[in-house]
Amino acid sequence: MKACVKWTIRLLLTGGLLVACDAAPDQAPIKLVLQITIDGLRYDLLQRTAGRFGEGGFRFLLESGTAYSNAHYQHANTETIVGHTTLATGAFPADHGMIGNVWYDSDSGELAYNIEDQEHPLLPSREHEKTGAQVDPAQQLARTDGRSPRAILAETLGDRLLAYYGGTPKVFAVSGKDRSAVAMSGHGGKAFWFSTNSGDFITSDYYYKSYPRWVTQWNQQRQAEALAGQQWQLLNDKSTYLFAHQDDRPYETDLKGYGRVFPHRFADADSPLLPTQILVSPEGDRLTLDFAKALVDGEALGNDNIPDYLSISFSGVDAVNHIFGPASLENEDMLLQLDRTLADLLRFIDKTVGLEHTLIVLSADHGIAEMPEYMAQLGVPAGRLYPEDIKATANSIAKNMFDIEDIVRLYYRPFLYLDTDKIEAAELEPQDVISAIAAGLGKHPGIALAAASSELGKPQPTQLLQQIQRNYHPTRSGDIYVVQAPYWFNFDKGPVVAMHGSPWRYDTHVPIIFAGPGIKPQRIHRLVHPADVAPTLAALLGTTAPASARGTVLTEVMAR
Repeated sequence: MKACVKWTIRLLLTGGLLVACDAAPDQAPIKLVLQITIDGLRYDLLQRTAGRFGEGGFRFLLESGTAYSNAHYQHANTETIVGHTTLATGAFPADHGMIGNVWYDSDSGELAYNIEDQEHPLLPSREHEKTGAQVDPAQQLARTDGRSPRAILAETLGDRLLAYYGGTPKVFAVSGKDRSAVAMSGHGGKAFWFSTNSGDFITSDYYYKSYPRWVTQWNQQRQAEALAGQQWQLLNDKSTYLFAHQDDRPYETDLKGYGRVFPHRFADADSPLLPTQILVSPEGDRLTLDFAKALVDGEALGNDNIPDYLSISFSGVDAVNHIFGPASLENEDMLLQLDRTLADLLRFIDKTVGLEHTLIVLSADHGIAEMPEYMAQLGVPAGRLYPEDIKATANSIAKNMFDIEDIVRLYYRPFLYLDTDKIEAAELEPQDVISAIAAGLGKHPGIALAAASSELGKPQPTQLLQQIQRNYHPTRSGDIYVVQAPYWFNFDKGPVVAMHGSPWRYDTHVPIIFAGPGIKPQRIHRLVHPADVAPTLAALLGTTAPASARGTVLTEVMAR
């Protein structure tokens, strides 16, 4: 696909990027689609730090591309797999099936992790794998280490490119998280992710029977282990930070010696916590970039005039948010250091492929809520809501109203699954019982709304119910969708102390920035949606949008 305006790039001695866009009759082919996803980057976090960014990273994209300031997800469960798959497919979770990081598998009678697949086990990256320690509760619920995209029910942009160009494009995704990489690579691409067991980048036998040589060579460098005993230190003088006074708050998490204050020391090489601590720091994103560079070189991406696709999902902002919160010194430094990582990425792509041949889009999979204790200090009603509270309340309602004991089969946010066999044994109408429990749950402190799934098949009168409806899948969703009140934490007790996953604006608001040949530098403030990203990329490349896409083409990006 040809660009309408030639993009001329010069690297300055400072490392910054100077852009001069000249209308020209000659057109440069797109050789690479670079999709950057910043896990957990709420839009205003980017804006809060923007004045201190360098010349080559976020600022370059914001100043040279079409940036949308009012982009919001339209679904209710703003979790990692849901957002990434929406970005990849342009579809809603009701269509692509990724309704949450975890859901109830009726065949096994257990919770299922979104991309687990026992038929496709991980490829071991070294002779003796270490047993790691991580803080991802969703991933810990997986019953097998197998991974594949087979549970994704929709075509991705990468799949569309492969079909359009006869299987010729190279489609790859890299991330700190397995589900982020798998979602973006689609069914026909290849995915690699950071292992919190070994510190290597790994994959499953869905993608390969053995590792490519360049992957083995990268893993043999043992870059994660080389960080053992080192420290995450502030990039700049502490006095220059907005949150310098909030470096030690009692509701932050100390990952067993990682600490709540700077500098944060990485564990020793033999500690199972080391890879997790690296992920909760700028170093995790730097390792992700270094691996992506090896991928571009090893697979010769962007080497011809058929566009290749590379997704890089940086996981550090989300990991830091979960442990320290978004209004923290750690988050502030994380974004400043990520900016340098992005600048490094763009310099590398310019050198290897040429930015004049690269179509770039940057977005995020979800936002993040502030810690409830922090909001309470500011006078905003907030608190913590735990699964046992919700289950106990639902069981109490069923007992008092219908004389049914232990009606809750299980609960994993946001879905409550009921034992419908007990309802039928009591000779009651399931819909009546479910609706009554939902109504009762809606009165519980910290719960804004509980919606019965049986009501979601008809048009919904409010935006909130429409968001829940877009998140509903008949064989995966629970009987009741539980929405926490604004700024209420709704998750398990543990190391995760700040959470996303709600339909509220702080969780739905993300950046969308397109940059590349012919794309105008402009700020757009109208309401748009991340589901629009895949259709817009497809239009720029001259192909049809992915099959299940619900988003629309962003006309400002297409204007030449």
